[in-house]
Amino acid sequence: MKHPEEIPSLVYADSTGRIFDFPGLKMAGRSGRVFHPVEPADLIPLPQGSELFVLPGRIPVGWDQSVDEMIALEQNPEGKGGTVQAVAAFMAPAYTQTALAAYVQEESMPPLPLFAYTAVGWMKGRFWVAGFRSDPDSRQDIRNFNVDQVRRKTLSMLRNRRHNRLVQHLGRCSLTYGCPAAKNYFLGRWEAPLPTSPVCNARCLGCLSLQPDSKLPSTQERIKFVPTVDEVAEIAVPHLKHARKAIVSFGQGCEGEPLLQGKLLRDSIRRMRSETLRGTINVNTNASRPDVVEDLIGAGLDSIRISMNSVRPGYYHAYYRPKGYSQEDVLSSWRIMKEAGRFVSLNLFVMPGITDEIEEIDRLSSLIEDMGLDLIQLRNHNIDPGWYQDEIAYRQAARAGVRNMVKILKKRFPRLRFGYFNPSLMD
Repeated sequence: MKHPEEIPSLVYADSTGRIFDFPGLKMAGRSGRVFHPVEPADLIPLPQGSELFVLPGRIPVGWDQSVDEMIALEQNPEGKGGTVQAVAAFMAPAYTQTALAAYVQEESMPPLPLFAYTAVGWMKGRFWVAGFRSDPDSRQDIRNFNVDQVRRKTLSMLRNRRHNRLVQHLGRCSLTYGCPAAKNYFLGRWEAPLPTSPVCNARCLGCLSLQPDSKLPSTQERIKFVPTVDEVAEIAVPHLKHARKAIVSFGQGCEGEPLLQGKLLRDSIRRMRSETLRGTINVNTNASRPDVVEDLIGAGLDSIRISMNSVRPGYYHAYYRPKGYSQEDVLSSWRIMKEAGRFVSLNLFVMPGITDEIEEIDRLSSLIEDMGLDLIQLRNHNIDPGWYQDEIAYRQAARAGVRNMVKILKKRFPRLRFGYFNPSLMD
């Protein structure tokens, strides 16, 4: 993908939310707590389907190239007065950030909503972001979704399966929250979601479906019921039989931890495999219940995606705040799956300055050497970076950079795959 010839200009928003560029400063990035220039090789055009966010109470920071200093843009350069606000990009699926938006936070501001905040600049008539395409799979590209078709097929399925609570739940995900996975289910293709669990055994700082103290708004409502095997099978079996590159996945952003519904998952997988051997059955999970994972392997589970903000126990426990399990249980589930010859992905929450630290890379390398790993899914961490770093007691250390992290791991493990989505294993 084409990179700019030079570093783009800083972008900022005025008090009304209108976005401008300021050629007097170059865009800057942030890794951990450090502001830094962003190299042109780390920049790509803002991907189609991305969004720009104005960040209230955050003053934009740019790079003064002439004196090599980071400058906070505290006043509107247009001379119109009013508040100046930072701007960040929320990139479309399949893109991974390499630098966070650079800003100085005003005191007593609440945390930002649960999205990823990527550095963005402006040059030659377009926005540029610090990131790269981490997966060529187009299953969630906006160009593949016709709004009218999605609505028509979703409503048709909702009418025909009024009795199925899980179908009704996914209908809301498709039409209200715009969930790409739910849309793909109703379009009969690729990966279909199977949320099952209204409860969880972690209290993640960045939980997308439940924020009980209301400090942060959740981005979608959590499922309120446990579906039956029949309800799950009515979705999963036809999808596995007929969808192109068919995958069905337990464990979604609109639920808690699927392994807490172990019996339901086991019986549902057995039902699926009694009716078809086609397609991939996957679980997205915190992997906290190795005994359940072993049970699901016996039922016919093909793959597991383990979510992890950090492989370092201190940062892991500070973020997940687990109830009744530890990272050692997670690693046991990982080991059990690999010993059974099944596919294991690590859903790695990418936070520039943390994920790409040398200590993190070395710890991850040791785990891969010990247990094996098939795929790392590079998922931008949807959370306010400053708040997150404070909450986990983050301390800055030597880093390699996100792109270099990938290069290092590829060199150490030539067969290790990198991507963004759960792969189809049987088509």
